[in-house]
Amino acid sequence: MLPELRDLFVRDLEKLTLELEAYPDEASVWAVPDGVLNSGGTLALHLIGNLSQFVGADLGGVAFVRDRVAEFARRDVPRAELIASLRGVSALVASTLDRLDPAALDAPHPAQLPGFPQGMSTRFFLVHLYGHLNWHLGQVNYHRRMVAAG
Repeated sequence: MLPELRDLFVRDLEKLTLELEAYPDEASVWAVPDGVLNSGGTLALHLIGNLSQFVGADLGGVAFVRDRVAEFARRDVPRAELIASLRGVSALVASTLDRLDPAALDAPHPAQLPGFPQGMSTRFFLVHLYGHLNWHLGQVNYHRRMVAAG
């Protein structure tokens, strides 16, 4: 399961990178049309923070201090910086999953979060994180097409 999850995370983080590259300009990455809560840039920052925390720090032991508020408050981060950070988090996720002992999948994930089963396994949470990545990847795709058409 670990090699498959690793490959899926890497593939879809690359898709997110391609989505950011496909925006017509820097400003459109941060546009927030009426009825939309988050820009593509905001969603990218959120995914970078999310995966850096729950995979890199919690499973890989890589030092990281998450600022979730800033993920949703920062604006106008250069697209090149977002893309570099996405590539970095992709490498972090890949290396963490490559090193993770498969037996750890059945152990409780270190993060016990409200709304999740008590003692949720690392396997459960990694599948959740992959779904979370894809949910936001779809939002970024839709956002990009919306602002490019507008």
